[in-house]
Formats: sequence, structure tokens, C-alpha cells
Amino acid sequence: MSTKSKLSPDKVHIGVTPTLWWNDDFINIDIGIPFEQAISEMALAGYVGCSLGHKYPSDPATLRAALDLRGMRISEPWVSTYFTINEMKAQTIKKVRQQLAFIEVMETDNDSRRADLVVAEFGRAVNPLPLALIPNCPVFDDREWGLLVEGLHEIGKIAREEGRRLCYHPHLGTGVMRADAVERLMNSTDPELVHLLVDTGHLAAVYVDPLEITRKFASRVRHMHLKDVRADAVRKMHEEGLSFEEGIQAGIFTVPGDGSIKSFPEIFEVLAEANFDGWLIIEAEQNPAKATPLKYAKMGRAYLREHLGF
Repeated sequence: MSTKSKLSPDKVHIGVTPTLWWNDDFINIDIGIPFEQAISEMALAGYVGCSLGHKYPSDPATLRAALDLRGMRISEPWVSTYFTINEMKAQTIKKVRQQLAFIEVMETDNDSRRADLVVAEFGRAVNPLPLALIPNCPVFDDREWGLLVEGLHEIGKIAREEGRRLCYHPHLGTGVMRADAVERLMNSTDPELVHLLVDTGHLAAVYVDPLEITRKFASRVRHMHLKDVRADAVRKMHEEGLSFEEGIQAGIFTVPGDGSIKSFPEIFEVLAEANFDGWLIIEAEQNPAKATPLKYAKMGRAYLREHLGF
């Protein structure tokens, strides 16, 4: 059954991350593209929203004006949570409240393109470090899992009170990266408070099938980061012990349709069957010196248009 007749542009919004234009984790991966050029190219490529980036104006009125001019909205603010390490719960909750307040100022009308709050637990995470990513990612013990679940429930309630959905992002280099950890997270958390963001690239990079995860937790999936992987680069990352930054530089990620993941059409079918509503976000953490951002943004948007019909 074709997804073109089921996923509707009235309920599904197509966005993109600024990581095609620069990297927000490793700011040395940057060729100097300014904020306004990036969002202009996003709009030119056919996107109606984007996630926040470190080059964006910090003043919400300035940012809102720039986005409104291009018909764009913010798809998600990000919070790195630190519930599993000492003395960081209060700081994490403070950051959550700040991000929710910021996005509320950005959305003063009744536009259906509502932003979700996206989080990932970065306690003991190795992805920012110059370490072999795969063998050094943390494995949470029962105490840490308890702290994480408790913390997510707390901020999930805060988000719900603000009319937002808390979407958890399993992320390379963190304690929620592999399939067993994703399953434990979903099975341990309240589905009314903690939703799932499926990042196809982060899952596939550790040989987790994004289609299987989407199927298993379809009722929980409320946000998607759609990126492809290059199998040769992923294999190199595993075999040579590359860090996350080295993996990005080696080209582990690209836009859908340009890599090794063949299950995107089936993923869209699963989302349609689950009555998905929300953001589909094209993402490709690449070096813009090697991968022209506008070219890849247009490639990703064309792929979605081909398979979704909009």
C-alpha cells in the first residue's frame, strides 16, 4: 500500500537540520556559511522547518523574524540531559524550562507546525570525545537506569504541562544507543510522558534496524530524523575505532536515498499505519567542504517528495 495516500501534509511537516551547513557538535567542521544563508537555502530546497543551531540568533524575536520571512518554523529545541551523573539534575531541568520558554515565544500563533522537545542522556557520553566511539560508549547499570527514567518522567510532565511532547533521541556514543537500550527505555517509561524520536542514521550506524525499531514502537514515535548511512564508512568506524568526529569526517552519514538504508519506504508505511503526525526531519551530518549543503538538502527533499507525494 502506498504511503502517498496516507501520510498527509496537513499532519506531517518536512524540516531539515543545520548540520548540512555546519556541525553543532564539532564547530571546526565549518566553512563559514552564515545563519541567514543556511535558512534561505533550507527554504529554497522546500523545507518548512528546521532544528536550532549554534549560529542561530539567541534573541527569539530576531530569530522569529528571520524564519517568518522564509516561511519557516523551529521543529525542535534540544536538551542534553545529565540525569545519570552527579549534581546535574537541577541544571538539566533548568535547561529544559529555558528551552520550553524560548520555543513558546517563537510560537505565538495557531500554526500547526508545533515544536517538540528533543532530549538525549549525555551522562558519561563519549561522542564529544576523541575516543573510539563504539567500544567506549557507556552501559548504564540499574541505578543509572532508575535515575534516567525518573528524570525523564519529571521533564516529560513539565513538557506536557507546556503542551509539548518530550521525544527521546537514542544517540551514538551514549548509554541509549543499541537496540536493547532503546527497548529498555521504552519499556521503562510512561508512554504518555516519553515519546520516541527515531534517528535512522544513528541506529543504522550501530547495526540496529531502524525499520524494526519503528515497527516495534510505532505508537510511541512522534518525531523522525531521517538520515542515511554509507556502509563502507560505517564499517571503517567499527573496524578502525574511529571517534564520532572522525566518523562524520569519514562520511558515515548522508541524506536518505544516497546511502545504504533501503527501508525508508517501509518506514513511511509503518508511520502511516500508526497515524503519525509531526516532523520528518532530513539530516546529514557531513563536512560542507565535501558535501555542498544546498545540493544535499535538495536531494533529501526530492527523495521525500518522491515517496510521500508532497
